Amino acid sequence: MTGGSLLEVDHLTKSYARGGVFGRQSFDAVRDVSFSLPAERPEVFAIIGESGSGKTTLARMILNMITPTAGSIRFRGGELTALRSRSDRLAFMKQVQPIFQNPFEAFNPLKRVDRYLLISARNFLGAKSRTERERAADGALNKVGLSLAEIRRRFPHELSGGQLQRVAIARALISEPSLLVADEPVSMVDASLRMSIVNLFRTLRDDLGVSIIYITHDLATAYYISDRIIIMRKGEVVESGPARSVLDKPKHPYSQLLKDSLLSPDPSGKGVLTGTSPAVRQVRAGTHGSEPETQALRLNERSPHEAER
Repeated sequence: MTGGSLLEVDHLTKSYARGGVFGRQSFDAVRDVSFSLPAERPEVFAIIGESGSGKTTLARMILNMITPTAGSIRFRGGELTALRSRSDRLAFMKQVQPIFQNPFEAFNPLKRVDRYLLISARNFLGAKSRTERERAADGALNKVGLSLAEIRRRFPHELSGGQLQRVAIARALISEPSLLVADEPVSMVDASLRMSIVNLFRTLRDDLGVSIIYITHDLATAYYISDRIIIMRKGEVVESGPARSVLDKPKHPYSQLLKDSLLSPDPSGKGVLTGTSPAVRQVRAGTHGSEPETQALRLNERSPHEAER
């Protein structure tokens, strides 16, 4: 790891216990993962893997929602485990904001969505007057192509999935963070709107200087948006490097398999490896047992312009 990093993940492991009293066993959801994000250059860093690969567990540790079993996470040089006071945790949350998979679960259906932005402006920016809070909320919404007038006094069900996800992103931007952790942010959005969200992340990187950890099972959007990627399987990183280099010519057998197969867009938004080749059967046997298999569609190699259509 080099100095001057925005984020340093160093030999990170998260273990859980499973089984009964007499058959209790430990398994690693994440095992010995390391990477860093530079402080001087914002980037989109993709974490790719199918369901059960450990990518969401890794994200939750980066967000300081769960504690690692081993290894360390440092943000701007400070250990996350050292964040004990409320003020320290609030300062970290101001700089590192989450964007969750399902925007309809991120908002209470009985509360108006503008209320969330106004509260964030008060908590993170110290905006005392309603005018100050509304100005901050409207500024954040403008960055995602919305305005406060469009969402004022509206409930989550009165917005489309794409609009609500943009509101969620605006809420995260109110604190002016340096890092967003986006866990499958487009998987629950209508397919026709996904590229607008993906393009928004590129704009946040290029225009606002925000780094983004983009967690996905969608190789096409990862190829289009990412600067660097890691590919995870069973909690371990099997391949990493520049996004185009890794996805154009993957070296690890599992990475090659991902490129050759689709991760199915199942209703939960989680990727599940599909296919009928011997390699796919072997991987599925190792991760899911003898589950029924379905015919995979081929993931065509697409240029960024083709991926956008």
